[in-house]
Amino acid sequence: MVENPICDRILGAAFRAFLENGYAATSTLEIATRAKVSKRDLYTNFGSKQAILIACIASRAARLSLPPDLPSPRNRDMLAATLTTFGTTILREVSHPTVMAMFRLAIAEAEHSPEIARTLNDSRSVSRHALVELLAEAQKIGILGGGDPQQMTEQFFALLWGDLMLGRLLGIAGAPRPAEIEKRVHAAAEAFLKLYANATIDGGRDAPKRSATRPPKLAVQ
Repeated sequence: MVENPICDRILGAAFRAFLENGYAATSTLEIATRAKVSKRDLYTNFGSKQAILIACIASRAARLSLPPDLPSPRNRDMLAATLTTFGTTILREVSHPTVMAMFRLAIAEAEHSPEIARTLNDSRSVSRHALVELLAEAQKIGILGGGDPQQMTEQFFALLWGDLMLGRLLGIAGAPRPAEIEKRVHAAAEAFLKLYANATIDGGRDAPKRSATRPPKLAVQ
C-alpha cells in the first residue's frame, strides 16, 4: 500500500478530535485545521466525515484478521496452534489503548451517531467470520465434532476474553502483558478443544468425549 502523508495526518487529527469532542461535535473544518491541510485536500482524500471515521477504524481492524499465510488445520495440534495465533492477535490488538478508545467512542456516541457502532461492529465481524470459516473447515475434515461454527466462535471468544473486555472498557484493567495474553490464549484454546474436539481424532488424545448436553452459553465480546 502506497503511503500518503496527507491521509495519515488527516486520520491522526480526526481520531484525536473524535476522542476529545465526540464524533457528532467534530467538524471537518476542525479536522483539516488540526491536520494542517485545506478542506479541499480533506475532501479529495475522504468524501465525508463518516468516510474519515471508517478509515480510522479500518486502519486498526485490518490487523484483527487471521494472518493470510496460516495453513488450514490438518490435525488437532495445527488447529490448536492456529487458535493460539488468532487469539494472541485479537487480545493484543483489541486491548490496545487506541482500539479501546474507539470502542468507548462508539458507546458514547451510540445514540447520536449509530453509524459509528455499525462501522465498528462490521470491523469486528471480519475476524469473527475468519474464525467461523476456520472452524467449519476443521469440522469438514473431522477435527471438530458437530455444532454450529458461529456458536462455537462465540464460545471461543467468551473463553478468550472472560471479563477482560469489560474491565478494559471501564478503565479498571490495564492492557494485558505478553505473559498474561499467552496464559489466556492457551487456556482458551485448550478449553475450547476439550468442548468441541472430535474424540476419535489422534486416538482421542486430550480430547475427552463431550456429554450430550449443550455447554452453557457464555457472555461474548
